[in-house]
Amino acid sequence: MNTDQQSILKKMNIQSLNPMQEKAIETINEKDEVVLISATGTGKTLAFMLPVVGSVDKEVEGVQALIISPTRELAIQIGQVARDMGTGCKIEVVYGGRSIKKDKVELQHTPSILIGTPGRLADHLRRGTFETSGINTLVLDEYDKSLEIGFEEDITEILEYLTKVKKKILTSATTLERIPGFLQLHSVVTIDYSESTDLGIHYKVVNCDGKDKLESLYKLLCSIGQDKCIVFINYKDAITRISDFLKSKDVDYGVFHGSLEQRDRERALIQFRNGSTNIMLATDLAARGIDISDIASIIHYHFPHREEEYIHRNGRTARMQSAGDVYILRGKGEDLPEYVDEASLDAMDLDSDEEQSAPTSPIWTTLYVSAGRKDKISKGDLAGMFFKQGGLEKGELGLIELKRECAFVAVPKQKASQLIGILDNTKVKKRKVRVRTI
Repeated sequence: MNTDQQSILKKMNIQSLNPMQEKAIETINEKDEVVLISATGTGKTLAFMLPVVGSVDKEVEGVQALIISPTRELAIQIGQVARDMGTGCKIEVVYGGRSIKKDKVELQHTPSILIGTPGRLADHLRRGTFETSGINTLVLDEYDKSLEIGFEEDITEILEYLTKVKKKILTSATTLERIPGFLQLHSVVTIDYSESTDLGIHYKVVNCDGKDKLESLYKLLCSIGQDKCIVFINYKDAITRISDFLKSKDVDYGVFHGSLEQRDRERALIQFRNGSTNIMLATDLAARGIDISDIASIIHYHFPHREEEYIHRNGRTARMQSAGDVYILRGKGEDLPEYVDEASLDAMDLDSDEEQSAPTSPIWTTLYVSAGRKDKISKGDLAGMFFKQGGLEKGELGLIELKRECAFVAVPKQKASQLIGILDNTKVKKRKVRVRTI
């Protein structure tokens, strides 16, 4: 590991790279065509971002590396990891669901690394928003998902603009069934850690009394307590039904699915990440692109339709060598899918008639601050505002997420109203900011 990489890891509070990351970095640095296969939660993003950042020439203007992600959430997550590395490289993320005019304004100051979803990137290329002649590195992250959801045409179009690409990197959590010929890969080196990684997941099955799983879900959530968990549900209508039930039980939760506006999806993830919510009801949209290290449990309320989604759902827990639990709610008479190894499941009994207390509400809530990176505001500036002006004590300031135009800060729920009263319409770096709950 070189000095620059050591410095980046120190900034990210990472003690060391795992064997997959070390092998991937070495191979990507040496070879021009690399396929990286490793389970979710093992650190693939950092594995390809370290060599990508290392290849960027900061003295050269223009896009040098293009990273294509199948989902908005994954694109945003990759961008966050890249910024957390603190390398000084200009990074931008573009995706559908927000104004393309806003993208064009941000891309006027051309980034060295551009991250985006296939449809939005193809749109910008047709418009000539950015120059492609300097792009020498292409990353297709979670490439199997891109094929699955029909982005092959967009990716084919994007590649027609990339005439100077020398290095191509494909990543996936599962073995790729095929690599399309239009990618023009001739001497691929495959790094396959899909079978060798011990994720530390404990699998448990809850046999419900009837086909309706609501009461069993509630008892399970009571058993899990304050730990972060995602409840995977196949249908948005079912999320509404489960939401109403949990609300009647005074359970705090968040929701995440494709019918939400992009802003609401992003804010749901922010609140889940910072502990303002500990329970997330989600469709398979949350099975990829959510890199939250402390998700303790995954609950399959419904079985996913395919084994790949089962693997990706489970990969949300036990990330980066931590442990986690996967619970399967099995209705009466419901058969397990073929991809579930029943012998590996421990039975969990929740049929006690004892009265159970609802999971404790989170101690945090999230405040919105109307200033961000474009205002030259740093996390340190915001921390200073909440400590000095807001009067918070050590340990009372939670996660700060800094966006381009705003920021989100986790604070103790009991102090939120007081903080808004003190900080709303005050100044940070001579800029007046609004502060409110989200």
